[in-house]
Amino acid sequence: MSAKPTIAILGGTGDLGSGLAKCWLAAGYKVILGSRSAEKAKSAADTMSGEVSGNDNVSAAKAADIVVVAVPFASHETTLTEVKDVVQGKIVVDAAVPLVPPKVSVVQLPAAGSAAQIAQQLLGAGVRVVSAFHNVGAAKLHQGGKADCDVLVFSDDKEARDMVIGLANEVATAGIDGGVLANSAAAEALTSVLIGINRRYKVPGAGIRITGLSPKSVA
Repeated sequence: MSAKPTIAILGGTGDLGSGLAKCWLAAGYKVILGSRSAEKAKSAADTMSGEVSGNDNVSAAKAADIVVVAVPFASHETTLTEVKDVVQGKIVVDAAVPLVPPKVSVVQLPAAGSAAQIAQQLLGAGVRVVSAFHNVGAAKLHQGGKADCDVLVFSDDKEARDMVIGLANEVATAGIDGGVLANSAAAEALTSVLIGINRRYKVPGAGIRITGLSPKSVA
């Protein structure tokens, strides 16, 4: 893998996916936007600056080193099943949040524990699943520059976790090692809490910060 891996973002035409794409493109990464419609992905790529292209989800995932899943939870399992064969041996970053409309501000975790655990079970041991980017408001990413919040990163594979922490450092204040994949349930649940805070306080993107860490420890 090169110093800057190629990143595919499945759901790359959505608010979160396109926001992540813009941040990584600004940092010099090659990005492939994935969508169910290749034409939609290509049209979205045409609006961005940098080394960016668009394709259908399978083609995007196949061509990338790291695959980010930024699709709604309703499409989560379908998307993972679609790309399962082409992501073997790769890092898959799951940003899906198990929101259940209409009560999206109420925590409703799946029976499996978390979306990330569902992803690992579905994709199998040949895929290094990392969970991250649940609590970053898309509006923050589209403002330009780094989002003023921290990103919790979870995985059972420390090397993969560290690599995604590096990617998180490109889009937000800091990527924070949250431990094993099972801990992702905390960040996924927190998204519903933040949605409720956004509504009650009338803000576009409440986020989280982890205090007590020295700048050196999260560099």
